[in-house]
Amino acid sequence: MRFGVLAILLALAGPVAAQQVPPSLPILIVDYDRLYLDSTYAQTIREGLDADAAALKAENDRIVAALTDEERSLTLRRPTMTADAFREEAEAFDIKVQAIRRARDAKEVELQRARAAAREEFFASVRDVVGQLMLERGASVILDRRSVFLALAASDITDEAVDRIDAVMLETGQAPGADAPLIGGGGNAEPSVDENPPGGDASIQP
Repeated sequence: MRFGVLAILLALAGPVAAQQVPPSLPILIVDYDRLYLDSTYAQTIREGLDADAAALKAENDRIVAALTDEERSLTLRRPTMTADAFREEAEAFDIKVQAIRRARDAKEVELQRARAAAREEFFASVRDVVGQLMLERGASVILDRRSVFLALAASDITDEAVDRIDAVMLETGQAPGADAPLIGGGGNAEPSVDENPPGGDASIQP
């Protein structure tokens, strides 16, 4: 009789125990760098910055050419000038060059900051779009690919996320509302900012 009671208790305990253990939710992976590099929506953001960088480089080149001509003129006139006159003009030229260099460096820094800000704004704007994919997949979290050591290819939704971002942000112009609160982390997990603007190495070297 004891064995019969024990068997019944074990049979009853099985379903109860199974109900107490919540089902595991899938974990998804996204390459956040690729979202910013591959999506057409992000490319439209970068185009404006690239145009600003190209304009800055062109302006730097014009200034360098003008200063080079001015320095050459001073060098050619040196034999006809007194030592004091040459020293005075050379010092004024040097002060002018230093002031221009500081102004150009400030513009370069401003452009770099604009690039970083644009990247952050991109991830903030697409956060709900990527989050909607997470909810549709029934996942609990999306990890940056850089933080994952090993995973199945099926867990990587980068391509799907790029397509969804372009579809939502370019066609509708707004992200869909999420059905559950999302804890941001992916887009704001400080994705690497390693892009140097065109002309970033431009310097004034008369």
